[in-house]
Amino acid sequence: MVDRGTEPSLVRYFCTAGNGMEPFLVDEVTRKLAAQDIKRLPGKVLFTSRARITTIRDVKSAERLFLLLKKSSPVKLSAITSPVSAASVVQSTLMSDLKQWTDAAMTWRRLQGELEAKTVELSRDCRVTNREEVRDCGEKCDKLRSDHREEEEEVSIEQNGEQTLETRREMLHSRKACRGDIPRMMKKKRKMDYEDESCADDNEKSSEVDMEDDFPAGKHGKGKTAIEAPLSFRISCKCSGSLSRILGMQEISKVMGMSVNRQLGWKADLRNPQLEISMYLTDDHCLLGIPLTRLPLANRSYIKTTGLRPTVAWAMAELAEIQPGFLVLDPMCGVGTILIEAAQEHKHAYFLGLDIDDGQLNKASDNVSFAQLGDRMHLLKASSTDIALPSASVDAVVCDLPFGRKFGTKANMAASLPLILKEMERVLRVGGTLVLLLSPQLSCVLKKLLTHKDPGGPSSSNQERDPHPGIEDCSVVHSKHQEAHSVTTSTQGTEPRTGLQTSVPAPLSSLKHQTTLRLSLGAIDGLLHKYTKIDT
Repeated sequence: MVDRGTEPSLVRYFCTAGNGMEPFLVDEVTRKLAAQDIKRLPGKVLFTSRARITTIRDVKSAERLFLLLKKSSPVKLSAITSPVSAASVVQSTLMSDLKQWTDAAMTWRRLQGELEAKTVELSRDCRVTNREEVRDCGEKCDKLRSDHREEEEEVSIEQNGEQTLETRREMLHSRKACRGDIPRMMKKKRKMDYEDESCADDNEKSSEVDMEDDFPAGKHGKGKTAIEAPLSFRISCKCSGSLSRILGMQEISKVMGMSVNRQLGWKADLRNPQLEISMYLTDDHCLLGIPLTRLPLANRSYIKTTGLRPTVAWAMAELAEIQPGFLVLDPMCGVGTILIEAAQEHKHAYFLGLDIDDGQLNKASDNVSFAQLGDRMHLLKASSTDIALPSASVDAVVCDLPFGRKFGTKANMAASLPLILKEMERVLRVGGTLVLLLSPQLSCVLKKLLTHKDPGGPSSSNQERDPHPGIEDCSVVHSKHQEAHSVTTSTQGTEPRTGLQTSVPAPLSSLKHQTTLRLSLGAIDGLLHKYTKIDT
């Protein structure tokens, strides 16, 4: 049983994160969880914290949360080429300290108990709210019946016992409505009473299970520790480097599963195990953990339709440095993921989303309603190239410009980018922050737009240095966009175009570059840019 009165003990965790998200995760666990002994690995962050598991579960920048079972040096194979010998080395390396395994299993049980207790508490609160609604409805129904009786008496007195046909119809209709409400209220009340009884039974059963966990009846009798109760498990493995060239992931999982079963007495269950053991084996380290939540942390319960990855949307909101009272604009909001993530984190700011697409706006509206943010977030149909807001009226602008296979507008977006940026700069106040997520190609276009007026002159403090090595030369990309745009224009007749059709416009001299980060978006990478508007 979890003693809520005692101070939580130090527990070692690790989280997985998308490539490029590690700095955000390190900052978040330091700030929110008072984490200690933080170690950053590619795609993972290890840390120790006393925070409650219910608090750690709310980390926004992580993909998944694990209890750390073991971290060790990589498996040393030397000149081993035989799969049998390699399997023996893996087994002896990872199972060298059985106490690590038993201690981790006990900690996992305790943390799961805390999570289940929180779930029961939330369920209870929900039932109390429903019961109050039923009581309010019952009181309204009683008042409605009383009003009907008074109305009948008044009509009877006025008409001297003779009611008109119209009055009788109105009264009959009202009676039917009232009679229809009463059974529904009674049915709902009976359902709530049944749920309360079920909850009481579940609590009793839960107490029995807790007692069994504390004193399980093993084959040697009562009084044994909780860890000696047999656990069901399965093993998932991700392997890379030299080990993967000798043993496959399934072979490693099988060897480790047999070893755990033999040495700890746990039972393998591939379909519905109590716990899962996740193994990450590379040439740099061996990392073993137990997932603490069934769903990834990146799954947001308050978002109905997801657009941009929520962890990336959260990171963009963090870069924007939103303060209480700020007005935050997304001029191409899509389904509203960025603004919703920002609104969840910043309770005293206000948000405005614009989009030209009715379908996207409808989904965004559903998301806003689902997240219950209608009092702080508003949506408008408008073009990002003509923002209907006064100059210097917005404190922060965040935007994920469409790119990739999902959007067939690469040439058009490159051509429209200068005007979009000019509008963002116009509505942003001095000192405000601009955060953009762009493809590598659009990033090259952005760099040209923000280069000093005199390309041959010395670099100014506002000129952005090349932040993304490994990307093809921006002049080549620019040439490709011009060629693609000229083809698009020729096929669209005489429709006027803006931006890169003839020449690069004057630079946006009031935007000062702060940082550029490369993030993995799955199949492709994106570049996250941050700028501050300065007074020129």
